[in-house]
Amino acid sequence: MTNPFLSSEEYDERAHALYNEARYDEALELLREGLTRYPQAVELHVGAGYARLAREEYAWARRSFEEALMHDPEHEDALAGLGEVLLKFGQVEAGLRAYDRTIELGYEDDVDLMLQIGRALFREGFVEHSLTFFERAVRNAEDSAEAVACIGYAQHRLGNDVEAMVALRRALVLDPKFAEARVYIANLLYDAGDLDAALLEFEQTTPEDHWDELGIWRLIELKKSVYKLKDSDGELKPWEARLVELAGEPDPIDELLAEVEQAAVEADTEDGHPSQDQLEALGSLLTGLVGQQQAGESPGEQGSGQANEPGAATTDVLMADNGTHRVIMRDGSAFEGSWEEIVQALRDARDAGRPLDEYMAMEARRFYGATGMRVASHAPEAFLRGSADAGMLRIVR
Repeated sequence: MTNPFLSSEEYDERAHALYNEARYDEALELLREGLTRYPQAVELHVGAGYARLAREEYAWARRSFEEALMHDPEHEDALAGLGEVLLKFGQVEAGLRAYDRTIELGYEDDVDLMLQIGRALFREGFVEHSLTFFERAVRNAEDSAEAVACIGYAQHRLGNDVEAMVALRRALVLDPKFAEARVYIANLLYDAGDLDAALLEFEQTTPEDHWDELGIWRLIELKKSVYKLKDSDGELKPWEARLVELAGEPDPIDELLAEVEQAAVEADTEDGHPSQDQLEALGSLLTGLVGQQQAGESPGEQGSGQANEPGAATTDVLMADNGTHRVIMRDGSAFEGSWEEIVQALRDARDAGRPLDEYMAMEARRFYGATGMRVASHAPEAFLRGSADAGMLRIVR
């Protein structure tokens, strides 16, 4: 529906509001309409660039930013957006030049812009460059807890944990309610082995303060360990509910692939090896699934570089021998038998009576909290192999 009486500024304001609500499709549709009426409106081209960027449509985003710069070569937001797109295309020198141009134009005192550029550099792995922009932000806003914390994040990524902790502590002094910095500190303490201090920091957060599952798993395990809480304890319920929120709805393709892996384990013939027909059928199913997934992607999604790789994991399962295996735990204890028998023995040693699937899911969560690595829990073999990859046990045979 057209809006015949809107000015270009009104189009920009309405699209910006939609963008802030993560309604990128609607924002882009509105910006397109605005550009048909005001094709030289720089702000509308810039807005379209950022909407495209959010949709991972990088080629189209680049076009929008370049169009904006044709009309205004010194537009700081267009330069920042173009710099991010160029980094994603691997044109690092050109991207850095676009960012440096904002400094040459005198925008160093624009704290929000410096943080935006710093975060983009950080996300793309140019941490040292990101640190210089974060430091510029702090020089112009010494009381900004957000800017100071960004220096802490960059220092940690560079391996400077002492400097990182100093910056993050300073951020909390500036804003004691800055939960993001506190969660980060708690995870640093956990990684350093100072579990009591980590729990103290975690306990000053709420479930809503967490936007990553790792900190919540660590908090749950620390509470259970220190306070001897049972899995069903009501104190853990809000944290478990937050985990469900963060996990979101399961992806149908991932669920189907998990079923295929489970079928592969169960499809062995009596002599302990899957038949050729079974292998071919499972391989065809996997190929079809991947094809269906790729066919359903938009051009922006194909360019995101996040395609699944189900083949490698499934090959391991298909080639597994269903005979006797032996695993050695970190404490030196050893278990032998089939994959299922080993998991049953582990379950009995730790939590006898719990259903096997619940035990694997619980242990997978504990391993994730301890290592940050996800461990499959839908089948005994996948669970044990994932646990070995996470360093929680060793498979001898």
